Amino acid sequence: MTAVAPDLLPRPRRLRVGAAAVVAAATEPRVALDHTLAPQGYRLRVDTSGVTITHADDAGLRYARQTLDQVRAQSPDGLPELEVDDAPDLAQRGYMLDISRDRVPTRATLERLVEILALVRINHLELYTEHTFAYRDHEVVWRDADPLTADDLAWLDAQCRGAGITLVANQNCFGHMERWLRHDEYRSRAECPDGFEVVPGFTMPPAVLAPTADNAEFARGLLRELVANFTSRAVNIGCDETFELGKGVSRADCAARGTGVVFAEHVLRIAAPLLAEGREVLFWADMVRSHPEGARPLVRDGLTPVAWTYEAPPTDGRVAAVPPAMATVFDALGLDLGAHRGFAPLVEPLLELGVHPWVAPGTSTWNSLVGRLDNALANIDDAVRVGLDIGAPGLLLTDWGDNGHLQPPAVSLPPIVAAGASSWCHATNHDLDLPAALDRHVFGDATSGLGGALDRIGRQWQHTGRSAFNCSPLQVALLPDQFLAAFGRPDAEAVARVVDELDDALAATESARPTCRDGAAVVAEVANATRLARHGAWVLARRIGIAAPDQVSQAVMLADDIDDYRACWLARCRPGGLRDSAEHLQRALARLTA
Repeated sequence: MTAVAPDLLPRPRRLRVGAAAVVAAATEPRVALDHTLAPQGYRLRVDTSGVTITHADDAGLRYARQTLDQVRAQSPDGLPELEVDDAPDLAQRGYMLDISRDRVPTRATLERLVEILALVRINHLELYTEHTFAYRDHEVVWRDADPLTADDLAWLDAQCRGAGITLVANQNCFGHMERWLRHDEYRSRAECPDGFEVVPGFTMPPAVLAPTADNAEFARGLLRELVANFTSRAVNIGCDETFELGKGVSRADCAARGTGVVFAEHVLRIAAPLLAEGREVLFWADMVRSHPEGARPLVRDGLTPVAWTYEAPPTDGRVAAVPPAMATVFDALGLDLGAHRGFAPLVEPLLELGVHPWVAPGTSTWNSLVGRLDNALANIDDAVRVGLDIGAPGLLLTDWGDNGHLQPPAVSLPPIVAAGASSWCHATNHDLDLPAALDRHVFGDATSGLGGALDRIGRQWQHTGRSAFNCSPLQVALLPDQFLAAFGRPDAEAVARVVDELDDALAATESARPTCRDGAAVVAEVANATRLARHGAWVLARRIGIAAPDQVSQAVMLADDIDDYRACWLARCRPGGLRDSAEHLQRALARLTA
């Protein structure tokens, strides 16, 4: 009798199944090294003579044993006759978690994250850092943030090495330094110490370090202290979205030589000593794309740009138009919505320079409460396809925490699984049954409800009748004071269906019975996130005059849900950023009770 093919994650490049139960499930494999296999590749054979693994390297052996363990779990009465040939599409398959927008994970949460990354063969991890490492001489910056310490990083580095994952240092060194520059001790380092007016009436606080030799030495000092805690020789120095560059201290220099030239010169001040130490240096590629005049000096061995875009490529080739007032702000910040046409046009200028960048899609979970999963899946698929076409050295899935990091960790699990599997072997995993994979391999949920609930809630953002860019209309409705790009009038029938979908997903979540060790925390936070998204849908419903709880009743429910939000946070993350994050929800509650 021919065996049923095992349900493997990731799906291997080639799988053949023959007769059922030809050897005992506990049979130990014969193992042999085979340097003719592709790096990280392996072959797994099961026949009447036993189990054989041949592997290219340590990673290949790890992945072969992982596959064998999955087969064993599904074949307790005996292993079927089996042939698996497997190797990755992309050598580096990375995930980057933002720990600087309030939410700093506990060690238990990081340990579980490492397990899940290893499951889907993600082999590169970064924790995006602005102010959340406990630098020795800078306590004023991190005092209230519950930062990671040197001991935490040493522990996590060991966890990652044991799982075959490279933990890579990450510290933004140029832009996104607002958590530093808000303090008097550092404000003089800013390009615009008093902030800068983007458009009349809209001023942003200082966030960019002036491109000076002293600031480069300041950044190098931070990096020296940080990288000492990592085994890896790689480091991501950030340098993205330097919006106010050329608007303050460097105004005359940028006007005379070009913003791109000044930007590149400062990046090299930071990167050159790291390169001289034999380190691989990653940096974000957006400023190179928007200011190409300075790009040529950045073409150096070991210095690798990371090209990012977080919107799915438009199926009709057109980017949705935003309202004129919002477009004016985007233009003033140098944010080109036309860049969000997918990765192919984004990487083209870098390829012309002879540089093969990493590609960085996103989880699409930030600014959404419950995710924008369909956008994430299309964005990831585009990144993998283009990455394969251009020979990208790696993919980095980014998981940001803009505006309070309101989405819980569980909401990111579907795109993490999709990105890991697809970047391992796109041909066999691009159409992965994601809910089923989550329920079997991540949650151990026999009800098969939790994966489906995450899939359902992650697709509601585009069904309200409103358009949105980099956010969900559900979060925008609940938190209208955040600067988010949602526009258009909600549709009555669509919003009513969204409420029904969220209700159904909530019921499935609450009846789920995951057996994973963090199952209770996952159920609680998915349920809480779904309720918060439903509050946004109710706000839209009242706006267009369809059935919804009145404001007083909703306020009572939202107060309870904010309490649950705090409890869910403390179950998985450190308390430091909770007050700032929850304050966004408290403002929503205040509007309902005004």
